Amino acid sequence: MVDGVTLPAPRTTAAPRLSDIAGQAAVSEATVSRVLNGKQGVADSTRQRVLAALDILGYERPVRLRQRSAGLIGLVTPELTNPIFPAFAQSVEQVLAGHGYTPVLCTQLPGGATEDELVEQLVERGVPFVLINGYNERISAPFVSPDDNAAVRMALQHLADLGHRRIGLAIGPQRYVPSRRKRDGFVEAAVSVLGMDRSEAELLVCSTLFSVEGGQVAAGALLDAGCTGIVCGSDLMALGVVRAARGRGLDVPRDVSVVGFDDSQLIAFTDPPLTTVRQPVQAMAAAAVGALLEEIGGSPVQRTEYVFQPELVVRGSTAAVRA
Repeated sequence: MVDGVTLPAPRTTAAPRLSDIAGQAAVSEATVSRVLNGKQGVADSTRQRVLAALDILGYERPVRLRQRSAGLIGLVTPELTNPIFPAFAQSVEQVLAGHGYTPVLCTQLPGGATEDELVEQLVERGVPFVLINGYNERISAPFVSPDDNAAVRMALQHLADLGHRRIGLAIGPQRYVPSRRKRDGFVEAAVSVLGMDRSEAELLVCSTLFSVEGGQVAAGALLDAGCTGIVCGSDLMALGVVRAARGRGLDVPRDVSVVGFDDSQLIAFTDPPLTTVRQPVQAMAAAAVGALLEEIGGSPVQRTEYVFQPELVVRGSTAAVRA
């Protein structure tokens, strides 16, 4: 396990449990049985979902159902300490397995190649690739992203509806596209929803690191600025904000309301359960893999950005502002 996210299990020769496979593939146990026994009458897409579920759960495929891998596909992630990256990796792996491909997971290491350098290498070698959460207008490739502008706006609107008027934004380094987009969206929403001056809204944006420690640092500045509501660029940052507020003797959400971003696993079980903006991870992963396989297959893929709508998930870390 990595930060509470279960990664695919090692292969096992144990007899597969129909209920587990059915749950993973979102089909009935009868359908799983038909696939495993090579029976007809199952749609190809459903059959592939069942086989992918076998792979993800770590079961060996029955001999008659095994096929050679269609190829290896590299999956590069910045890190695995933030639960959202294993979530994306697992979703991408599931979709790839359904098409017969085997992913090779690589993480960036301190002192190793940067994301920009890796992309440059891909461009130079002519290797097909898709970028998730990494739009760059200078690169000709398919991009898959959440609507960061809409994400921040719905979080700020939620806090405004609860009566908060002094709202801050805690985000990561400005060199990252999601940080810049969230900053721009926050400033626009603060002006239109809260009636702030643009300069005042910009002062309530604090860029640190996408980590618990980064959230703590940002919270210190934003609480000093009188914020009763804080929107965060990641769930980890939001947990740091909660820690910082408690360190000052403040209660979340009675004194300070906090909104995260990602809705990574276990966030619903924190204390308090975190209100957050959910990234549509599975839909984004499916779109990214689909675009990549189209290009691998020789079909022209539009060099554009596919933008997915996030969803506000309201839990216990936000409440009406105190009088």
